[in-house]
Amino acid sequence: MSRFANAFGPHRPEATYVAHAFPEQTLDTGEVSMNYAVAGSPDKPALLLIPGQSESWWGYEQAMPLLAEHFQAFAVDLRGQGRSTRTPRRYTLDNMGNDLVRFVDGAIGRPAIVSGLSSGGVLAAWLSAYAKPGQVRGAHYEDPPLFASEVNPACGPSLRQSVGSMFALWSKYLGDQWSIGDWEGMVAAAPRELPAWLAALLSAMAGPEPAQNLKEYDPEWARAFWSGTVAASCDHASLLTSVKVPVLLTHHFRRVDEATGQLLGALSDVQAARVCALLASAGCDVDYQSFPTMGHSMHGQDPRLFADTLARWAATLPKPL
Repeated sequence: MSRFANAFGPHRPEATYVAHAFPEQTLDTGEVSMNYAVAGSPDKPALLLIPGQSESWWGYEQAMPLLAEHFQAFAVDLRGQGRSTRTPRRYTLDNMGNDLVRFVDGAIGRPAIVSGLSSGGVLAAWLSAYAKPGQVRGAHYEDPPLFASEVNPACGPSLRQSVGSMFALWSKYLGDQWSIGDWEGMVAAAPRELPAWLAALLSAMAGPEPAQNLKEYDPEWARAFWSGTVAASCDHASLLTSVKVPVLLTHHFRRVDEATGQLLGALSDVQAARVCALLASAGCDVDYQSFPTMGHSMHGQDPRLFADTLARWAATLPKPL
């Protein structure tokens, strides 16, 4: 058996989690116990922060004191990440989106601005389309892989032409709920099974044991994306034509390799343009801001720029009724 088989998750808290600067709380949604942290006072606008794939709430930890100057910020662990419940065979955009609908009702209790990174940005888009009327005031999509995280997208490179092979590797060698846990085998296989740029990225992350964020991550997420089941009932084009609130789209580093069609980054320029066009067709106000030298996570790389960008845009939103 592999050294890390079944080693991480809520059943092994002493091996999985570390302490953080903000106290953690939980909300029972009925199916999921959602873990979260809060910064800022309730007299400020509510902000829901949705982490990306393999990121727990504490990915926002450096940004939260800065955000607290402008918002009461709620950073969550999605199902299957951080301290929130693992839900085998239940990782879909619709399920995760409905978790967040219940979270806004149960923990925030008032209209909120939402901001999500990466697949969390796709969930911010889901909320901007399908949340209850009045729950969401506006949505920030932080470098979201709209279209690019689908197996058969309506336009541009697919998941199989971007980071998908990394997800396939995680699923194959780590297994659902860390059931395999072959970390050493995965690191050794990366140069054979990944494009060179992804193998280099994994090499930079690789150590004698998994990074903290991966310990808190259910690799079944990776399988759900690689197989396409995560978005099987929620194609991105239909989602975007259903958005009902103002949107801030921040688009970070991206490049398409002309020889291979591989996308380095979260979404291509063609895909970003299509996102904006579909939002405009739905009658939404769209603020597109390009940051071509910024890494995938602005809130992680430059928390001050993230907080300032979000606060400036949020100040333009209509006041809640």
